[in-house]
Amino acid sequence: MTDHSEHSRIQAMDEFKKQIFTEYERMNEDSSFRFGCHPKVGCFNKCCADVNIFLTPYDIIRLKNNLGIDSEEFLTHYTLMPMDDIQHYPILLLRMVDDEKKSCPFVDYKTGCTVYKDRPWPCRMFPIGKASPKLEEANPFYFEMHEDVCAGWKEDSVWTVRSWMEDQEVLEYDKMGELFKQITLHDFFGHGGKLTPPQMEMFHSVCYNIDKFRVFILETSFLKRFEVDAERVERIKTDDVELLKFGYEWLRFSLFKEMTMKIREGALQRPDI
Repeated sequence: MTDHSEHSRIQAMDEFKKQIFTEYERMNEDSSFRFGCHPKVGCFNKCCADVNIFLTPYDIIRLKNNLGIDSEEFLTHYTLMPMDDIQHYPILLLRMVDDEKKSCPFVDYKTGCTVYKDRPWPCRMFPIGKASPKLEEANPFYFEMHEDVCAGWKEDSVWTVRSWMEDQEVLEYDKMGELFKQITLHDFFGHGGKLTPPQMEMFHSVCYNIDKFRVFILETSFLKRFEVDAERVERIKTDDVELLKFGYEWLRFSLFKEMTMKIREGALQRPDI
């Protein structure tokens, strides 16, 4: 649950998304821009407060493992889940500290980001944004995000969008993000489909509470009902990314009725499993 201020944040983000497609100059991977961010820039760390950071499932895996905690603890202490009438599936925001600045919980104003090597996708991409209005669109466009607080635009370093993404190690995040988009931009939602409360809970578990999802797979009758390669079972016991990829296949089966899972012969006729 969330308060009115979080609903206002979501509404503001919706307006921002509309502006991106109507008002922002579109860039491609070869487009260049001038930018620099380092401790000597006067605004260093000032952008790490009072900001909406939407977290993807891969963001959460990287962050919770960086902190050495399980996904349940991470969700409890570091996230908010705003919901409104038009939201088709659960989304998560990074919970800012309840101080005057609304600071990021992972920023140290002297040394910088304390989870830098595992920082979320939006933090890596800034000051470049990415827009992909449709799943089938082959070439999403990019755009510059000029914040009043940011002095990085005055620095001498020149980048292309491609070289910036390479420098910020965005590729793995984008690969995992594409898998997530196959779920969130599925035709089921585009045609007006709505998740039931149990389906919403399953979506939340697979995408965000990955350690809880592992328990569901390994400690219930799931593996007695569905055929899963033994080597894959071993991988998902310890590899969160492999488990997440498997979870996406499960969601396509359980939510969208796609044949991504194979039911064991006779399993439907055995109430004992």
